[in-house]
Amino acid sequence: MEPEAVRRQCDELLDEIAGAVVTERSTLRTILVGILADGHVLLEDVPGTGKTLTARSFADALGVSFSRVQFTPDLLPSDVVGSNVFDEATREFEFRPGPVFANVMLGDEINRAPPKTQAALLEAMEEGQVTVDGDAYALPDPFVVIATQNPVEMDGTFELPVAQKDRFMVKTTLGYPDRSGELELIDRRASRRSKSASVERVCTPERLDGLREAPETVRVEQAVREYLVDIARATREHERIRTGVSPRGVQKFFETIRAHAALEGRDYATPDDVKTMARPVLSHRLVITPDARVDGVETTDIVSEILSDVPVPQLNA
Repeated sequence: MEPEAVRRQCDELLDEIAGAVVTERSTLRTILVGILADGHVLLEDVPGTGKTLTARSFADALGVSFSRVQFTPDLLPSDVVGSNVFDEATREFEFRPGPVFANVMLGDEINRAPPKTQAALLEAMEEGQVTVDGDAYALPDPFVVIATQNPVEMDGTFELPVAQKDRFMVKTTLGYPDRSGELELIDRRASRRSKSASVERVCTPERLDGLREAPETVRVEQAVREYLVDIARATREHERIRTGVSPRGVQKFFETIRAHAALEGRDYATPDDVKTMARPVLSHRLVITPDARVDGVETTDIVSEILSDVPVPQLNA
C-alpha cells in the first residue's frame, strides 16, 4: 500500500474505534502501532476504564477472530492453549484448541494467573505456535495478544515476570476520561438501547495484510538507527536501573518506529518517531533498583530523562 493509503486506512480504523472507546486518540494509536508491528499489547489500568472494550473493538474493526480468557489464580495452561482429549468413537486422542487460537486474544487481568499459566503464553507470543504433548500447532496469522492488567497495588494481583513483560511490544494505559469524556459516555448510552457499544468492520483481509506489510518498506536512516540504539543502551547505564532494555527490546523498538512512521503516512522514520515510541516500548522493560522503588521513581520518568540527555541527530534534507 502507498503511504497515504496506509494513513487513510489507519485513520478510518481509529475513527471507528473512537466511536466506542472514550480515551485519548494517542492511546489508540499506540495500540494500533503494536498491531501493525506484529507485536502484543499490554494495557494497565484500574477496572472499569474500558480495557476489555478496547481490545474487542480493535478485533471488530479489523474484522478478525477474537477470543477472551479471564485469568484467575486457578487457570491452567491447558485452559489457554488447549489439550488432547480422548475420542470414544475413534479410540484416539484428538487435540482440542484453546482460546489462544484466534487472531486477537484478550488476556483479561493477566497478572492474576499463576506463573505456570503465564509460561504457557511465552511460546505462543514469541514463536506463533504452541506445543502440547510434544506436538507443535501453528497459531493463526496474524496473532495478537492484547492483555489487560490491574495495578500491582490492587488486591489479588502481582507483578508480571520480566520475561513475560518483554514479550509485549508496547504498554499503555487508558486512564480516566476527563469530565467531558464521562458526559459523552452517558450521552452515548442514553442514545442506544444496548449496554455495549458496537464497532463495525472497516478493514478487509487484503487491506490488513497491506497495513502489516507497510512498516517493512519504511526507510530508517543510519543516524536514526544510532539514535534509538543510544537511547536503549543508556537504560543499561542509568544509576536508577538495575536491568535495562534487552537486545530483543531494541529490535522491538526499531519495529515500532517503522510502524509509527507508516501510520503517519510516511515511508521514512524520523527522530520524532523514536521519541514518540520510547515510553510505551521501553518503560515496561526496565527493572529499577530497590532504592528507586522506595523513592517511588517511575520508569516513564527515567525514559523521559534519557530522552532529554541523548543528543537528537540532525537529518539531511
